Amino acid sequence: MDIFDRYAPFIQDYIYSHDWHSLRAVQNAAGDAIFHTNKNVLLCASTASGKTEAAFFPILTLLEEDPPASVGVLYIAPLKALINDQYERLTEICEESDIVVTRWHGDAPATAKRKLLKKPRGILQITPESLEALMLRKHMEIPSLFHDLRFIVIDELHAFLRQDR
Repeated sequence: MDIFDRYAPFIQDYIYSHDWHSLRAVQNAAGDAIFHTNKNVLLCASTASGKTEAAFFPILTLLEEDPPASVGVLYIAPLKALINDQYERLTEICEESDIVVTRWHGDAPATAKRKLLKKPRGILQITPESLEALMLRKHMEIPSLFHDLRFIVIDELHAFLRQDR
C-alpha cells in the first residue's frame, strides 16, 4: 500500500487541494516508520523539506482513526514564533477534521487554554518553559490532560542540545 493511500481522507484532500503531485522522500519514509513501528522516530531533513507534514500526516491519520481520550500529541518547540507558525499550518491541515490544535505559551489566548483544561484533546503545542509551568501550576490536571497521550513531537531538537532546557 502506498503511504498516500494510508492517510486519512482529510489529509488526502489537503494534499489534493494544495496541488501536490507526489510526496517527498522524507514524507514516505516517515509515514512508513510511524505507521509500522511503535519505536521512536527521528526525522532529519533540510529546511523546507516537508518535515512537519512528514510527521503530522501519519500522526493525524492515526488520531482520526482512533481519537484519544485526552491530548493525543504533545508538540514541544523552542520558540513561541515557531509554535505560532506551526499552529497556523496544523490548524489548516486539521480544518476538515475534529482534531483541535491548541497553543500554550505566554502570548497564547487564555480562553483556548481554559477550553483545553476543560476538555483535553487534539494537539498541544508548547515551549519547554510553558510545559514546566503547566506541570507546576496545574499539576492536578496533568492526568486528565495526558492520560491517553500517543505522541510527543520535539521540533528543532538541536536547539535543546547542550542546554539546561
